[in-house]
Amino acid sequence: MSENISILGLGLMGTALAESLLAAGHQVTVWNRTPAKAEALAAKGAKQAATPEEAVAASPFVIVCLLDYPSVLATLDGIPLDGRIIANLTTGRPKEARETAAWVAERGGEYLAGGIMAVPQMIAQPGALILYSGSKTAFDRYEGALAAMAQPRFTGTDPGMAPLLDLAMLTGMYGQIAGFLEAAALARSAGFPLAEFESSLLTPWMVAMAGQQSGWAEKIDSGDHSTEVSNLEINRSGLENIVRAFREQNVKPDLLLPLKAIVDQRTARGLGHEGLSGLAEELA
Repeated sequence: MSENISILGLGLMGTALAESLLAAGHQVTVWNRTPAKAEALAAKGAKQAATPEEAVAASPFVIVCLLDYPSVLATLDGIPLDGRIIANLTTGRPKEARETAAWVAERGGEYLAGGIMAVPQMIAQPGALILYSGSKTAFDRYEGALAAMAQPRFTGTDPGMAPLLDLAMLTGMYGQIAGFLEAAALARSAGFPLAEFESSLLTPWMVAMAGQQSGWAEKIDSGDHSTEVSNLEINRSGLENIVRAFREQNVKPDLLLPLKAIVDQRTARGLGHEGLSGLAEELA
């Protein structure tokens, strides 16, 4: 079913979202602070709005993808939102999403918060995922259109849930990046070819270790951090060894030091017999 959808914000991501909706046969109205960015989409069949007010008035479903939440509020300020569903795919914090949901509701609209788990080039491709939370009614009504952009997943009626999970997944990504960078720096310090290290050693090892995470998740949920494999005391000793090796190779272990500190902290509290999942308790 073809829908009338407006998009505010035509950066790389907003443009990719608009293109995917046009390709799926939807009627798309676009607005951007710099009008020239809308011209290519207009050539593909989008209607170009001169103002945010015109774009919001054109469609009952409005997707917003701007720099940050303050720019979202500034753009929508003073615009009647009665009968409109605002799907805000701007990256933000859970607190911001909850406050914006209340702000939209005060102005007569419904609100969906989103977390885009993809880069622009992935939009409308397998593997692209967008998390949503807030109005279940709005999600159900437009789920088909949302699927044109990426796999849509509703995560709950709390508007802050999708942004929270977005940031949680990014946290995992940055942890992986930090581990790769530290590992690469150590391997390079000895002159080992990094392409070979990454493809034949590090990546297979990291994939294998990722298989441990489901077990850790169950232990964190249950609060039972007992282990029959390497406990925190063993890991504390291992991290001490790693940090010393880094320094002996004149490589900074800075990205590892926060992890070492929390392992040391929990071990010092007499919990060295636990598994790594127990570290989640130190972060609570």
